[in-house]
Amino acid sequence: MQRLDETASGVYIISVTPFTEAGAIDYPSTDRLVEFYLESGATGLTILGMMGEAPKLSGAEAIAFSRHVVRRVAGRVPVVVGASSPGFAAMGELARAVMDDGAQGVMVAPPGTVRTDDAIFGYFAQVAATLGDIPFVLQDFPQASGVQIAPGVIRRVVDALPTCVMLKHEDWPGLAKISWLRAAEGMRRIAILVGNGGVFLPEELRRGADGAMTGFAFPEMMAGVLAAHRAGDGQRASDIFDAYLPLARYEQQPGPGLGVRKYILAKRGAIASAAQRMPRLVLSAADIAEVEFLLARQTRRLAEIGA
Repeated sequence: MQRLDETASGVYIISVTPFTEAGAIDYPSTDRLVEFYLESGATGLTILGMMGEAPKLSGAEAIAFSRHVVRRVAGRVPVVVGASSPGFAAMGELARAVMDDGAQGVMVAPPGTVRTDDAIFGYFAQVAATLGDIPFVLQDFPQASGVQIAPGVIRRVVDALPTCVMLKHEDWPGLAKISWLRAAEGMRRIAILVGNGGVFLPEELRRGADGAMTGFAFPEMMAGVLAAHRAGDGQRASDIFDAYLPLARYEQQPGPGLGVRKYILAKRGAIASAAQRMPRLVLSAADIAEVEFLLARQTRRLAEIGA
């Protein structure tokens, strides 16, 4: 399969990392999860992202997990690997290893230490130098990184660094940023996939996004919204989105959101356990009752719209 490039589009699911109750990587669940994602409409997988508990894995575990996923996918869809790291040596080592194993690209978010426009550009220039010819996704997620990247800085990166082929857009509010980038005269067009659990997906698609790169526990929502959008049926896209929105909003909570996601994936049979590695937040009985209420409500609404 060819490497990631500017033409990428569709639904790239941000995968969770399955663990056993004892905290070991659960490889049988990983196999089941890959198949679940593909059967649910994913056209790409992104692993070792922020919601994949990447910082909780050792360097050796990160490489082993990535290798396992790439082999399980077996070229059916592209695999992107999160390679963000406080140091460039670790970033380069992981990136080279996963690309050698068959990944299509890596994703990098800036550290919270870069604050000015020049510092942000300089950081990504060093990322590109470290990665060499490896294509990378610029992750713009200020809620997590604390780094505000202006549209003009993204353009500067794209214009100067040809290996930057995709923006993972997670700014909030950020619709105007997508519009700015798509209207920028003479700018190289790169792929824009959006995050934030898909809670702004219909609007982001209308602004010019090419799809989603996020990890909502119902990938079929993103796939259905995107298919309806591409078919020119904005009303159908919004109807599908509306049915899932209450649960997507609940899952998007900072902190317990990953627990909610893993709880639902376990309930759907995609993974054997909802376990997270420590440090972790454990869902309360009240949390679980709310999730179950939203799941039942979602099921009724989907039946009403025939989805």
